Amino acid sequence: MSAVATFLLRRRGRGWHWTDVVTWIWLISGVILMFGPAIWLVFSSFKTPAALAEFPPSVLPYVTEQAVVPGYDKPLPLYNVTMPDGSTHVLAEVRRIGIMGQMVDPKQPGEIVKVNIKDRTPVREVEFATNNYTEPFQRFDFFLFLRNSVFVTVVATAITLLVNSMAAFALSKYQFPGRTAVMLMILATLMVPLSVIVVPLYSVIGSLNLFDSLWGVILPTVATPTGVFLLRQYMLTIPDELIDAARMDKASEWQIYWRIILPLSAPALAVLAIFSVVWRWNDFLWPLIVLSRKELYTLQVGLNVYAGELNVQWHYILAMTVVSMIPVVLIFVFLQRFITTGIAGSGLK
Repeated sequence: MSAVATFLLRRRGRGWHWTDVVTWIWLISGVILMFGPAIWLVFSSFKTPAALAEFPPSVLPYVTEQAVVPGYDKPLPLYNVTMPDGSTHVLAEVRRIGIMGQMVDPKQPGEIVKVNIKDRTPVREVEFATNNYTEPFQRFDFFLFLRNSVFVTVVATAITLLVNSMAAFALSKYQFPGRTAVMLMILATLMVPLSVIVVPLYSVIGSLNLFDSLWGVILPTVATPTGVFLLRQYMLTIPDELIDAARMDKASEWQIYWRIILPLSAPALAVLAIFSVVWRWNDFLWPLIVLSRKELYTLQVGLNVYAGELNVQWHYILAMTVVSMIPVVLIFVFLQRFITTGIAGSGLK
């Protein structure tokens, strides 16, 4: 820890130089911009609906303390009330009428005191509403949505890696007429957004009877131009002499691809796997078009269940959003060491 502190607190010269101050401001601002929304999301996922509706909003999940008062069926919220003589008392609110609150002393509930709401502040404590995470699994079909998303993401990523790596292998290690033209056509499809080809894809899925099927979500987009380009650029760095030596040892083309090319392309495959997982996991438009049965919804489509026409259950949406982030973060943590190697080896800037 001392070495880390020495590195972080080092300065130009003996005193603080203006560049040191600018650097610290720049770094702290960057950290806040990058991690501030994520921290707010995590803490807000533990808030009650009432806490989410508060203004101004708070970062921590505060709740108003309550007390059981004799003579009342439900616990009453507690407030610090400033009395006309300047003293402060903790009173419980019975009801609120306009800008006036009817308060009672929890120890002497016989007398009702009328207090202006501007003269009181709630007695609050930090409390994490863990039921925001448990109730969607118990009362709703969130586990089913999660299972569908895992199936779509895993299967689609596996097929994407297989198809794109085979195409990249052919375009990088085989000489045939029109190879450059084929590669240019693949790269040209990067210009075409999904919204433009939705109607043709819809017709293809309809003709194959893949509506209301998870395979209808998986198959139309397994071949990606980004994946073919990234893997091809990386495979170009693999020496052709290895392939020639394997052919001299009577290895088949499949054996060359499976035992030589794929293991050597592991960094680029890891990068493509990360991109594919993030894309499939967060995809909303195409599953929304293909799927109509609730039991087949993926996670992102299923989260829309909590948004009704007149009521949006933000506490459930925020909590399940945090849950949906966990697999992507874990994938990134396990594969992040391949990102720099894979991108640098593929020639991307």
